[in-house]
Amino acid sequence: MTTAVSVDHLARAHGPVGDLIAAIRPEQWKAPTPCAEWDVRGVVEHLVGMDLVFAAMIEGGPMPERGADCLGDDPVRAYRASSAALETAFSAPGVLQRSFHSPMGSATGAERLQIRLYDLLAHGWDLAQATGIPLRLPEDLAERSLAFAEVQLPSQNRTGRFAEPRPVEATAPAIDRLAAFLGRPVPWQR
Repeated sequence: MTTAVSVDHLARAHGPVGDLIAAIRPEQWKAPTPCAEWDVRGVVEHLVGMDLVFAAMIEGGPMPERGADCLGDDPVRAYRASSAALETAFSAPGVLQRSFHSPMGSATGAERLQIRLYDLLAHGWDLAQATGIPLRLPEDLAERSLAFAEVQLPSQNRTGRFAEPRPVEATAPAIDRLAAFLGRPVPWQR
């Protein structure tokens, strides 16, 4: 499978994750997740924050204030707005070919898009596990993200980003294999 990526892939992932977020019940926002340092609200805040960080990096704008509440009283609206902003940023002419420098290192827009995509999918999986709400992703998105992560992460230090890969059945859905590769126990149990 090719790992080439387009803004359409990001939109096809943002949509189902947004649908899951829209279905979160009030009592679920404080539930624990496979991402041990965050509850459900913390994971959604991370997703929104990272969309805003990537959009600012691509557009050369100011970074969002670290530690600020980027969800406010409407996490679904905040998520949808940050998703739209990121898709718009990645849609600008030449962005996928351009090189971007950040504390994470140097990478092309296409590589940044793939990094954002696998992070989005992994945390969408976290939310699905924590809430029991199905994440209805196209299988090819998880396959594509897994293929990219397998190439990108072995040469990277995982400290502070993802844990070491966990065992998972080879026949498991691609999203479960991606989650396990990024250090989540599959299946996850509270």
